[in-house]
Amino acid sequence: MFAVVITEPGPPEVLKLMERPTPEPAAHEVLIQVKAAGINRPDVFQRKGKYPAPPGFPADIPGLEVAGIIERCGSAVSRWKPGDKVCALLGGGGYATHALADASQCLPIPVALTFAEACSLPETVFTVWHNVFQRGGLKKGEHLLVHGGSSGIGITAIQLAKLFGSTVSATAGSDKKCAACRSLGADKCINYKTEDFEEVLKAAGIDVILDMVGGDYIPKNIRLLKEDGRLVFINAVAGSQAAFDASYLMQHRLTITGSTLRVRDAAFKATLAEEVERKVWPLISEGKLKTLIYKQFKLSEAALAHRMMESSDHIGKIVLVNE
Repeated sequence: MFAVVITEPGPPEVLKLMERPTPEPAAHEVLIQVKAAGINRPDVFQRKGKYPAPPGFPADIPGLEVAGIIERCGSAVSRWKPGDKVCALLGGGGYATHALADASQCLPIPVALTFAEACSLPETVFTVWHNVFQRGGLKKGEHLLVHGGSSGIGITAIQLAKLFGSTVSATAGSDKKCAACRSLGADKCINYKTEDFEEVLKAAGIDVILDMVGGDYIPKNIRLLKEDGRLVFINAVAGSQAAFDASYLMQHRLTITGSTLRVRDAAFKATLAEEVERKVWPLISEGKLKTLIYKQFKLSEAALAHRMMESSDHIGKIVLVNE
């Protein structure tokens, strides 16, 4: 097979297309002929040497989500067969012509979706469902604030929250990105480069905040939350530390939580996949939850894709395709 390999920690140019042995599936795994792979921010961190792959996954081949055709099945796999079209959540190894996936973390490609559209789903949908609805406990009628609203995570969170009956506010870095967020259902979107989101939203009262920024957003988030509000971290690109008043948290009964999906065990991911398929997949099949692909690159153009990801100019997902 061919794979995009991190030849050494560094800038996008360290990503090189190289030949590697095609892996053999273990009893619980499937071998997928990859047609498309999603680009995610953790891939950039891995390329820089700051986010190592968990044990059992390729240390030098990034890629957390793929879509393609099952080529071989392990001896214990019963649901899938060769020829099935699936998208899958991976612990790594997705930037390749073939990838291994735990059979329990594969889902059928929803009707009418292309491979490129389908590969954009697993990492974002699993992350949003777990953090917004399970950890954050977002309920119908509550108000969600999504930072990074035009990212792959953001566009998914906006749509799902609206579909389940919540009010949604978002932040984004340009008027164009804010318009895109509103077109996907956000009731309000604040351009954080021209407005202070805390000032804009302080009278609204927020129940759940999904934050991938951290840094000086942290005390602002805490002040924006209503009583019994929940702040959920999935990243902290602007910094992971901040000062806040613990007594304020106690007085307002606030919850601060967060998670990383990649390191969770297979049993947790299998349970999450089952719930996502039951509660979210029908919305995709019905056309209610939409994918948004910003640009497609060939596998050999992975460095260009990473450079675009780091520019933060994109709205939606960046994907790699195998032709």
